[in-house]
Amino acid sequence: MEGSPDRAALRLFGLSLRRNSAAYWQQNKREVRGLNINYEIVGQSGPWVALITGGRRGYQEFLPLAGKIAAKGYRVLLHDRRNTGSSDIKLEAHEVEEATWADDLRELLTQLDAAPAFIGGSSSGARTAIMFGLRHPDATRALMLLRVTGGAFPAKRLPEMYYGQFIKIAQEGGMAAICETETWAERIETNPANREKLMSMDADEFIATLSRWKELFEAGAHLPVMGVTEDQLGSLKMPTIVIPGNDNTHSSESGRTAHRMIEGSEMHDLGLEDEDVPLIPYPDWAPYEAEITDVLTGFMARN
Repeated sequence: MEGSPDRAALRLFGLSLRRNSAAYWQQNKREVRGLNINYEIVGQSGPWVALITGGRRGYQEFLPLAGKIAAKGYRVLLHDRRNTGSSDIKLEAHEVEEATWADDLRELLTQLDAAPAFIGGSSSGARTAIMFGLRHPDATRALMLLRVTGGAFPAKRLPEMYYGQFIKIAQEGGMAAICETETWAERIETNPANREKLMSMDADEFIATLSRWKELFEAGAHLPVMGVTEDQLGSLKMPTIVIPGNDNTHSSESGRTAHRMIEGSEMHDLGLEDEDVPLIPYPDWAPYEAEITDVLTGFMARN
């Protein structure tokens, strides 16, 4: 396994790699479109799979799932998207972040000679996978969409969580205050050079960038499948499987809607009751990863 850490130690400390993790996070980096992107390959042979985590979380929460899939004969690429994990920060709001992340992944797959690949993700990772399929169909063997986001609750919650709160903090305390927030402090902790990148930004520039991202995000937030129109979903022609979520951000209905809108797609229901909570963290799905692995590897074997 390329640059892999000790798996027993990883299991011992769980899915969250904290203060003593800098050496691990720096194991594999490549320059991708002018930025250092952190990544890991799990598995030594077989078809390529790229899995994308949600939120701004690093790739480590998908390591257990990646290991299970690799054990079935696949090579799984995990990476920290720009502005997440220990990859470099670069704040540019030309388009929604998911589009930029999709283009970065395409370049990383090209460098690794790993395209076409099976592209999968959870939450914002699922949106990025969809965007990848739309922008790079030639590099997409199939899509695997977990915990699709949609509905009124995340449409109100996520723009504030991703952007609004940091706009207010920058307005009140400047970039020094941004560096002290949990989200951006984590980016600095695992990649100390990110502090200089943030502090070199004028607060007004930071506010303008996040305001533009927030505007772009909100433009698609009301859609049944967040960030993607029905026409875009209908244009996807590659094999696709959907595994719905079960919380207020990733409701089962959002997953079923994606399934209905993507012609010829498959759906697998884990049989979970929807819970009236804002968010169920992906690691809480650990008891279902064996089933998810069987479903995804069976789907990939057919495609």
